[in-house]
Amino acid sequence: MKPKPTVLFVCVHNAGRSQMAAGLLRLHGGDAVEVRSAGSTPADEVNPAVVEVMAEVGVDLSEAVPTRLSTEYIEASDVVVTMGCGEACPIVPGKRYLDWDLRDPSGLSPDEVRPIRDEIDRRVRTLLVELLG
Repeated sequence: MKPKPTVLFVCVHNAGRSQMAAGLLRLHGGDAVEVRSAGSTPADEVNPAVVEVMAEVGVDLSEAVPTRLSTEYIEASDVVVTMGCGEACPIVPGKRYLDWDLRDPSGLSPDEVRPIRDEIDRRVRTLLVELLG
């Protein structure tokens, strides 16, 4: 049996893109994948517009808390997906890195966040197929 893959989603504040990606991967992957998210400079809370648009697709982020990125998180992951954290994301040799260039939802309305959510959902589903076959 193949070991359960671990995916880490990283953005600057861990309040938008990485939280959406983690929530969507948990939704679609269930127990077949281990999911983490973190930020290089975590915010105090998840973006309220992100919480709202994720609830629309059945993902509850109302209790999610932004988490600080650590080298340990990266070392424990098979795939690290970065989303705009630039130089702040440490590189650990031997890990698979993906960089998703996505608009930052900070300061955007729910109507502006929905297309970002939908693009993340598309990418998460593609990644899940790659990981699980």
